[in-house]
Amino acid sequence: MSTEPASTEPASTEPAGAPHSDLVIGDDGLARPVWASTDELLRDYYDTEWGMPVRDERGVFERLSLEAFQSGLSWRTILAKRPAFRAAFADFDPDTVAGFGEDDVARLMADAGIVRNRAKILATITNANATVALRQDGGLSDFVWSFRPATTPEPETYAQVPTTSDESVALSKALRKRGFAFVGPTTMHALMEALGIVDTHLLGSHRRGTSGVWN
Repeated sequence: MSTEPASTEPASTEPAGAPHSDLVIGDDGLARPVWASTDELLRDYYDTEWGMPVRDERGVFERLSLEAFQSGLSWRTILAKRPAFRAAFADFDPDTVAGFGEDDVARLMADAGIVRNRAKILATITNANATVALRQDGGLSDFVWSFRPATTPEPETYAQVPTTSDESVALSKALRKRGFAFVGPTTMHALMEALGIVDTHLLGSHRRGTSGVWN
């Protein structure tokens, strides 16, 4: 998920003693970024999923696929459609998706519950095949996690949250060589955030450092 800019959300309430205004203290006393402070769907995703370690093949493939579908759209749109995506793509089972043919593409293009973008649908099928092929070299999860950096950002404000990194550029190039599509450096950085490979929770957020990957 690409972090949504604060300017698209309601004005924030600065936490007491905080060095910035990009966090909001909720009714529960927990500090969250502005984008996760008001919408129930986004707040639940932020509190329970985003940045928590994902290390299984299906889970990594799903998030890689959804990050690709997000390109040009808001994460809120993708998250709301996630149940429909899971139903349409066989719960993102790589073996099943790798076997999709033209009939499946036609079915997906007619499915109003998902993002009906032919290039992204074809890329998901391509990436499923690449995921299956990557098993002979340790699998998708280990491959992606091997690009974990030595340190993680420590942003206090949205302006300090990077959208790419040397590692996301390298991961993008490596995946392309393995036959993956729609895996640009910005999309891969968002993937690394979602999987917990990097921690870009703002300092002061109740989720900062909770993944167990970065202490």
